[in-house]
Amino acid sequence: MFIRNAWYASAWGHELTDNGMLPRKILGTSLLFFRKSDGEVKVLRDRCSHRFAPLSLGRREGDCVRCMYHGLVFDGDGKCVEEPGRKGVSPNTDVPSYPAVERHKLVWVWMGDADKADPDLIPDCHQHESPEWASIPRTAHFKANYLLVLDNLLDFSHLSYVHENSLGGSKTIAETRPKVEQTNKGVKLTRWYLGEPGFAPYLKGYERFTGPVDRWNIYDLSTRSNHFSMSSGSAPANTGAPEGKLAPETMVFHSNQLITPEDENNTHYFWTYAHNFALENSELTQALAERISAGFQEDRDMIEAQQLVVNESGDDKMAFILADNGLTLGRRLIEAELAAEAAEQGR
Repeated sequence: MFIRNAWYASAWGHELTDNGMLPRKILGTSLLFFRKSDGEVKVLRDRCSHRFAPLSLGRREGDCVRCMYHGLVFDGDGKCVEEPGRKGVSPNTDVPSYPAVERHKLVWVWMGDADKADPDLIPDCHQHESPEWASIPRTAHFKANYLLVLDNLLDFSHLSYVHENSLGGSKTIAETRPKVEQTNKGVKLTRWYLGEPGFAPYLKGYERFTGPVDRWNIYDLSTRSNHFSMSSGSAPANTGAPEGKLAPETMVFHSNQLITPEDENNTHYFWTYAHNFALENSELTQALAERISAGFQEDRDMIEAQQLVVNESGDDKMAFILADNGLTLGRRLIEAELAAEAAEQGR
């Protein structure tokens, strides 16, 4: 089951060309994304109403899509506007369309009640466009249920082991108990690692100072759109970073990660890792994207292997450890959202 009344990241804007079409499955439904001539993004069910042929095997004709099985033509709102060999069209030939908004370089789609699709509910990812931040849009795909991916993000103790030689580099991470808070959108976790002997391995070669480091990860998960927003950084130790005093050489990062279910067994992962210093250093921006991507590959290897074991474990229950406080709260909030939607729809 998925929360449907939410905005889900579904594509980067650059994936949609002026005359092309992008098929992508979201929440178990095959969709077709395309741009009209004015740049507006439209989203249709990727299924012709007639014989259920994929519209993604069709062709663009202006602002419409023609099914290349029997030739029906659909506009951007899913209305059938042409049926070959007939004046007008047969009844019940329209296809479903879905609200879509392009914002912060991402295309967001609403899979639930269209009347509730308020654009003000789209997660804040302004760092993607702000001149004060530099980042590179990236996408990954996990052969695993989205809840396992969210579990991973809500338990950074794994950085000490999964990412020992990349994003982590310190056993202190696993030994530090985070502050876990429930917010009006989901879960917030705060971790500080004070007086670390050095930087995390992924920053090797780009250090801005020497000596001990005060590191932090402060991250919020919105359980409605699965938006993971993280502030992280490395400051010279004992210069006041925990109190909000950032020395000039402090390295500050912001990561937006959007976890969108493809179906029950697969997950789309849209992300950036932005920095607000050395903005002119494109080499740094590229290196961060590559190194974080390598770290996420480590996550993917572990989570996909985990999913295979989960699949064969039946109703066996996982053990609970102290590090699970954040992910347990996240799962509880998601379950509450799902129950509320089901009750509203009388399921």
